[in-house]
Amino acid sequence: GAGGTAGAATSPNYAGDGSNSVFSSITSTGGGGGGGSNATAANNNGRSGGSGGGAANNGAASGTAGTGTVGQGNNGGTCSSMAINYGNGGGGGSNAVGANGTSTTGGNGGNGTANSLSGSSVTYAGGGGGGTTIAGTVGTGGTGGGGNAGTSGGGAGNAGTANLGGGGGGCSTPVSATAYAGGAGGSGIVIIAW
Repeated sequence: GAGGTAGAATSPNYAGDGSNSVFSSITSTGGGGGGGSNATAANNNGRSGGSGGGAANNGAASGTAGTGTVGQGNNGGTCSSMAINYGNGGGGGSNAVGANGTSTTGGNGGNGTANSLSGSSVTYAGGGGGGTTIAGTVGTGGTGGGGNAGTSGGGAGNAGTANLGGGGGGCSTPVSATAYAGGAGGSGIVIIAW
């Protein structure tokens, strides 16, 4: 299925969910979008899905992490609460939860899972890294195509890798009112082996 849409640089700026990948009666649920950095707490919640999106905080309102689907993925990371630089949570990967954001760092995305259905070992479905506000160390994407967060001090998030189902990285914002977009999620893939 298609990857989730990038979080916009304007309100409500949370990321869209990924589309499901379907073959016959088998469905792999798309990943949940990451929370936006918004004054409305509900917009800062990571969304639930195959893996959960990371939570975000804009200094006035903290979101909650999205939950993953049992047997498919893991939860997103929580965000730092009302602290300088307030790091956002990393997105969950298929093999590991997203790391929590702290007062100085964005959470790393959870790692994905390797399989060899394509004929060689490939890792899929890594979570995207969480960004920071003002400064701090940004989160890196998990193995399996997760995108890195935007550059510390202000930068757009990096997209997840196409056909690996990686989550997009979160944006990082500066002290000024300048806003940046998050990264789009990478598309999933269906491989038929016999």
